[in-house]
Amino acid sequence: MSDSEKPLTATVPQKVASTDSVSSSRRKLLKGSGLALAGAGLYGVTPFMGPWKHNHLWAQSGQKKPLVIGLTMDASGQYAASGAMERLGAMMAIKEFNDKGGVLGRRIEAIHIDTETTPATGSRVAERMITRNEATFLIGAVHSGVSNAISQVAQKYGTIFLNTNSSSPTEAGKDCHRTKFVWDGNGTNFSNAIVKNAIKSSGRNWVLLTNDYVWGHTTSKATRAIVEANGGKIVEELLVPQNTRDFSSYLLKLQQLKPNVVATAVGGDDIKALRQQVVQLKMNERMAWINNQQDWPDVYGLGPEAIFGVFGTTWYWRLELPGVKEFVAAYQKQFPGMAIRVPGNVYHNGYMATRELLRCTEEAGTTNNIAVIKKLEGRKMSALDRLQHFDAWMDPVTHQCQQTIYMATYNDKPAEKDDIFKILTQADPKDVQDMAAQGACKLESYDATPSYDA
Repeated sequence: MSDSEKPLTATVPQKVASTDSVSSSRRKLLKGSGLALAGAGLYGVTPFMGPWKHNHLWAQSGQKKPLVIGLTMDASGQYAASGAMERLGAMMAIKEFNDKGGVLGRRIEAIHIDTETTPATGSRVAERMITRNEATFLIGAVHSGVSNAISQVAQKYGTIFLNTNSSSPTEAGKDCHRTKFVWDGNGTNFSNAIVKNAIKSSGRNWVLLTNDYVWGHTTSKATRAIVEANGGKIVEELLVPQNTRDFSSYLLKLQQLKPNVVATAVGGDDIKALRQQVVQLKMNERMAWINNQQDWPDVYGLGPEAIFGVFGTTWYWRLELPGVKEFVAAYQKQFPGMAIRVPGNVYHNGYMATRELLRCTEEAGTTNNIAVIKKLEGRKMSALDRLQHFDAWMDPVTHQCQQTIYMATYNDKPAEKDDIFKILTQADPKDVQDMAAQGACKLESYDATPSYDA
């Protein structure tokens, strides 16, 4: 391997760079080496300006070869901000293990290449990390199309892939793989948690407003089924292209339809633009709004008037549970000066997924992928350990983490500046599980999955 293709030592950022410098550096890195440890630029989240020189001392001292992890997170495109935060979460977990001596006596090193919120790029990135950078594991994804593309490459090589934050129901359904593990709640989980009560409180006539790609399509399908099963009616379904910034035509249509409820599955930069335009037209006062899932970076920094409606999340930084304050303090200590001053759900998912992968590797006593897969399958995780209200588990049939699903709205009585959510409900994962995924998922056999030892 050339120096530009070697794994990079996992470190964490201490300062925030400007958006212009981030963009310029990213272009240079991608052009020169294909490696970019640049952040999103949004909200000042700019981790991993690199690359750094790979340390070869292990080869000279008789130490064990480092364990390489490929971080397949977006650093540009619609989900750049979320990609940056889930990357910080993964890196925090990696640092904790390295501070204790690594895994199985091996230091962990991480590389990151921007997947650009594009499936084709995600596929190329995964191929490169596995075949050229010798990544033992792959971690990360927000965009469900990108995740699916990465997972197909990972399955081809037998490489374990943690889908940390993409939430299409198909990810643990028809697009499941033996080597892929999904750590976020999916569209069906969130719809199960909110639709029934929303029909009772707001009305029967609904419009679906969704991003026009796999997450929007599959979440819309799940929401429709649950609405109709509870006596509601879908008046219209509006598909929004990715990277839409002008929602005027869609909002005009909503004014004409006058639904009781607008159920959105719109994410990233798109949802920020939508929220701001809804408020400008005061449409948040005329109908109820539900966002299937709301990532913390997408609303952080918006004014209180733009955080309207009810939305789903898997975690909140002010949950009154043991260990939460310590978790937040660790984030703030490790990443001082961040524009996003407290961790959110995508950070939590990135951290928890990475931590469990490394724990399972230790418990297996080997980096053999099949052995680690078997440790991950059916894994039980306590509520206390995960900083949630209910115990979680990895479904052995679908490889999706079943976890607490929260419904939230804007907090009109914040305890402090960043206390912008009010948690309305917390759903037991047993009550909101996506049962359809179990019938749709057909995992490859162990024998059909390439085996390796890193």
